[in-house]
Amino acid sequence: MADNKRPESMERITTPELAQQFIDEQIKALQEQIGDGKVLLALSGGVDSSVVAAMLIKAVGKQLTCVHVNHGLLRKGEPEQVIEVFRNQMNANLVYVDATDRFLDKLAGVTDPEQKRKVIGGEFIRVFEEEARKLDDIRFLAQGTIYPDILESGVVKAHHNVGGLPEDLTFELVEPIKFLFKDEVRVVGKELGLPDGMVYRQPFPGPGLGVRCPGAITRDRLEAVRESDAILREEFAKNGLEGKVWQYFTVVPDFKSTGVRDDKRSFEWPVIIRAVNTRDAMTATVEDVPFALLQHITARITSEVPGVNRVLYDLTPKPTGTIEYE
Repeated sequence: MADNKRPESMERITTPELAQQFIDEQIKALQEQIGDGKVLLALSGGVDSSVVAAMLIKAVGKQLTCVHVNHGLLRKGEPEQVIEVFRNQMNANLVYVDATDRFLDKLAGVTDPEQKRKVIGGEFIRVFEEEARKLDDIRFLAQGTIYPDILESGVVKAHHNVGGLPEDLTFELVEPIKFLFKDEVRVVGKELGLPDGMVYRQPFPGPGLGVRCPGAITRDRLEAVRESDAILREEFAKNGLEGKVWQYFTVVPDFKSTGVRDDKRSFEWPVIIRAVNTRDAMTATVEDVPFALLQHITARITSEVPGVNRVLYDLTPKPTGTIEYE
């Protein structure tokens, strides 16, 4: 555990200058550790794995292979952003795997939240293993482990889905940001030139939109979650709430209610908006979103998202509610 303890002399990274100093030190350390070896990284597009990818690109370039698995549960535009930033702008060696059908077929009819998580995590490991076996001479596995992961679990970062790889895939771990807290990772990411949309991305659960589609996931309801979430994020950004509210998202539960559309009765889903603030995720308060903005968002969602006839605002703090729904 001594190797996983943050050095007491390590200064908090709060400025661009300190971030650049950290980057320079880590690039040198990465080059010494990796030498002329090849590195594999599961690149989710979240800030942790993105910072590790950007740092490794600077350190070892094409010796790094990034694998981005689209399990069909990502937010609107996220796979495209990963491809644009890393393949097109940073010239990374990026393998993009669209496994949407594979994941959603496995999830068909699964209603239990924990079982859904197991299906998503297990299938991710299988897809990542398949891609790893296609590559020759990979000696290193890079991870976006950060210090809270070590403090909370003492093991490798579970949501990067490498903990369950078969034993014959023996890699040496590369964890350049394992002593950083999340706010420090963001400062480093900004200094590395990553876009704000990636650096300041909201917390996003490993199972993605799967936990915001309670009950058995269907493609049409999942699409309603994705589209309504995109509208919410767009409107919060336009109205100065992006960065002010800790986390905000939409949920589409597995029930319908009667409404009116085009002078006819409709039987469609509700969209629930959740917007909360917290310091440690142990407790949370609800953001007081201006009513006029909620009305505008409601009008957009009910007119632009197929299958939706109501919008609800969740007023429940944590406790008694949790931040996510599953």
